[in-house]
Amino acid sequence: MPTTDSAEKRVRQNEKRRETNKERKSRLTTAERRFEEALEEGDLERAEECLRTVESEFDRAASKGVIPQSRASRKISRLSKRLDKHQNGKDEA
Repeated sequence: MPTTDSAEKRVRQNEKRRETNKERKSRLTTAERRFEEALEEGDLERAEECLRTVESEFDRAASKGVIPQSRASRKISRLSKRLDKHQNGKDEA
């Protein structure tokens, strides 16, 4: 247990930040899952909308320091590639 006032405050701050970061990470996984579901269903219009949401959520999380910027960029890039692959595959078929 913390013994000084400043240590008690630090515990309160850490708990609050942990909860906030947990919510932000949950939003990331939810947005990513919705994108994946749209791709699996073959609904490319909804997948595009979801991709914009995913990009926004990842950029926001990276700017807040929840995840590293490089991880956000890598995820966005890979998801964009998957959407492009599905769109191009449908056009050729």
